[in-house]
Amino acid sequence: MSAAAAARKRGRSASGAGAGGGTGKRRRKADSAGDRGKSKGGGKMNEEISSDSESESLPPRRTEEEDEEELEETAQEKKLRLAKLYLEQLRQQEEEKAEARAFEEDQVAGRLKEDVLEQRGRLQKSVAKEIQAPAPADIRVLRGHQLSITCVVITPDDSAIFSAAKDCTIIKWSVESGRKLHVIPRAKKGAEGQPPSHSSHILCMAISSDGKYLASGDRSKLILIWEAQSCRHLYTFTGHRDAVSGLAFRRGTHQLYSTSHDRSVKVWNVAENSYVETLFGHQDAVAALDALSRECCVTAGGRDGTVRVWKIPEESQLVFYGHQGSIDSIQLINEEHMVSGADDGSVALWGLSKKRPLALQREAHGLRGEPGLEQPFWVSSVAALLNTDLVATGSHSSCVRLWQCGEGFRRLDPLCDIPLVGFINSLKFSSSGDFLVAGVGQEHRLGRWWRIREARNSICIIPLHRAPRPPAGS
Repeated sequence: MSAAAAARKRGRSASGAGAGGGTGKRRRKADSAGDRGKSKGGGKMNEEISSDSESESLPPRRTEEEDEEELEETAQEKKLRLAKLYLEQLRQQEEEKAEARAFEEDQVAGRLKEDVLEQRGRLQKSVAKEIQAPAPADIRVLRGHQLSITCVVITPDDSAIFSAAKDCTIIKWSVESGRKLHVIPRAKKGAEGQPPSHSSHILCMAISSDGKYLASGDRSKLILIWEAQSCRHLYTFTGHRDAVSGLAFRRGTHQLYSTSHDRSVKVWNVAENSYVETLFGHQDAVAALDALSRECCVTAGGRDGTVRVWKIPEESQLVFYGHQGSIDSIQLINEEHMVSGADDGSVALWGLSKKRPLALQREAHGLRGEPGLEQPFWVSSVAALLNTDLVATGSHSSCVRLWQCGEGFRRLDPLCDIPLVGFINSLKFSSSGDFLVAGVGQEHRLGRWWRIREARNSICIIPLHRAPRPPAGS
């Protein structure tokens, strides 16, 4: 490189350094001429270092400005993010409210549908498959009656049980503790001034759906009305000409239906202590009676072999045939279906639109007797869990049998047997379906054809455990 080119280069470098800052220029003027070659390189390094230091000093000012801009942008973004979050929360809340409303509407719609089906008598909740047979040790046995229990009822809140027996007494039991809450003793003949009570076998009882009134009927043709809470006697209804064999309150009212061995059905108003009317039609002693919400009742006609549905306002009746023997027990499953049992060993399911049974299970509790002379066990009691497919039957076959009603009440399938020794004279499901109460005696409630000496005259509370349902989609 020539000296002139080097000089021009140095001049440009010097002018460039002067443009960048005065520090490098002053350093170059302070250098000696003899060290000019050295200062060339040193000046160049200094220029580079000086230039770098200046480039490092400038960006922090720009970085602070940029940080301020970034801070301003972050605040705006934060506002935007919070606004979006708030809107998302509002959307989620609205969705949850909509889901809750839909769930409530589904519940209301489901309840309305159940109410409509119940009114039409077509409601059939499926619970029978969930029932598990209880262990014998789980059955609670309450003893207090001296003779065979004939009938039992459970208060609507499932807190107490009333039992009556051939010893003419009524006992109120606590379901929780199993203790006696009250005892209505037998009336002593000839004793004056004693509170009214029964002096002959009590055959039937009923309790109003609000739990206010208890009614009991006996072989002396009397119906006694009690205050259920205190067991205080209120009224005595007379008018039947033979033993009172069936009682039932119309649900939601204080209207009482009664039936008797005098073949009649009578209607009473308990709240007003008044008699309403009498209906006739059976050709033999009526054995049992039941009623629900409609202004009608059903009766088991005993040996006339009929089941009858009485329409009270029209004073008319529907007659059903199906059993071969004496029909001794009956209960409504819903407003349109019922179950009955007879001494020919059969259990029948009925629909009010058919004059013949929808399903008939013969020899429901098997056969007894010597080979070649077998006879079916009498069905002495039936019970149904309201608006479900669960039915229970009792006999003296040493067991209570649970059944499942098939779809449309057109089939009876056995579920399990609950061992109980003695005549099962009365069966009642609790309103919740958590337990079944059996009234057990050594004798049949209507007579003394047999006596099972090893049986205990007792009330048996049978728990009904339900198997857990499998998770949805499994």
